[in-house]
Amino acid sequence: MAVYFHEEDLPAGVLAPGPIAVDTETMGLLTPRDRLCVVQLSDGGDDEHLVRFNPGSDYAAPNLKAVLADPARLKLYHFARFDIAAIQYYLGVVAAPVYCTKTASRLVRTYTDRHGLKELVRELLGAELSKVQQSSDWGGPELNDAQREYAASDVRYLHRLREELDRRLAREGRTALAQACFDFLPARAALDLAGWPEVDIFAHV
Repeated sequence: MAVYFHEEDLPAGVLAPGPIAVDTETMGLLTPRDRLCVVQLSDGGDDEHLVRFNPGSDYAAPNLKAVLADPARLKLYHFARFDIAAIQYYLGVVAAPVYCTKTASRLVRTYTDRHGLKELVRELLGAELSKVQQSSDWGGPELNDAQREYAASDVRYLHRLREELDRRLAREGRTALAQACFDFLPARAALDLAGWPEVDIFAHV
């Protein structure tokens, strides 16, 4: 198992075909204000790839954009709504089609209100994740080993989580409902970017 670190773009040909797990690290939670610093990817194999963007980056990244925009590759996220918006705003591509483990969890783990990645990995896969670096400075001149490991771990388990969540969705008869939610997520991210982050436009009042 290895974590590979790249500056400004993903090298060509480093990912196997098929679904890819995707996550982002930013300077904060307000996408237009808080720049995109890192994009993490995993093809489900033994390695993870981190792409770091420096202050003032033009976010050209042609190889990364091609992977993220590929309609033949399913993108696995945990809380896709945020990551899709960050990628669209800074890289200019819609990183779809989508699978979101948080959304799937909310549809099948109705016995709890704890749907964070750490809880999912613990319950469904029996592994422990450290979240110590969650609020660290991702825009600094160097990413330390702890930050790199944290970033890599955010995509390391998503393929296996999808398998288990798919089994539970099928068991509860909610596969089609989940897929409809996944299909809508790029539009939900676009609404966030357009100024409707908290407003339910489908509400009666």
